[in-house]
Amino acid sequence: MSGPGDVPPEILERLRPICRRLPEAYEEPAWIGVRWRIRARTVAHVYTPDPERYPVYARYLVDGEPPAVMTFRVPAEDLLGLTAAGFPYFRAPWGGNVAAAVLGDHTDWTEIDELVTDSYREMAPKFLAARVAEPGG
Repeated sequence: MSGPGDVPPEILERLRPICRRLPEAYEEPAWIGVRWRIRARTVAHVYTPDPERYPVYARYLVDGEPPAVMTFRVPAEDLLGLTAAGFPYFRAPWGGNVAAAVLGDHTDWTEIDELVTDSYREMAPKFLAARVAEPGG
């Protein structure tokens, strides 16, 4: 990686197929990292934060390096259950229903698929959300 915001290619290679199957979702560069959107709403955003600028991320350093982080929407009733156990999930420091996941060698990509799909369902118009198959289906 060359600096904050860059996302390791292996992370993008895992996220892109998950997001491509979501109707009308598209990928675009964000102010930091990459995000996937439905219309004007962000479904998932992956980036490498600068822990000096955003100290909330300092506790998630991996071998002294900032981790790749993905933020996503969670149904409000599921947010506490997801984030209460701690690593690799935590509540993002903004938004009422935004969670974050530290991504890396430990990542359960089946679970990330489910979480991104749920985030899409939270953000997409109802008729598009209804077209989404369950992950792996």
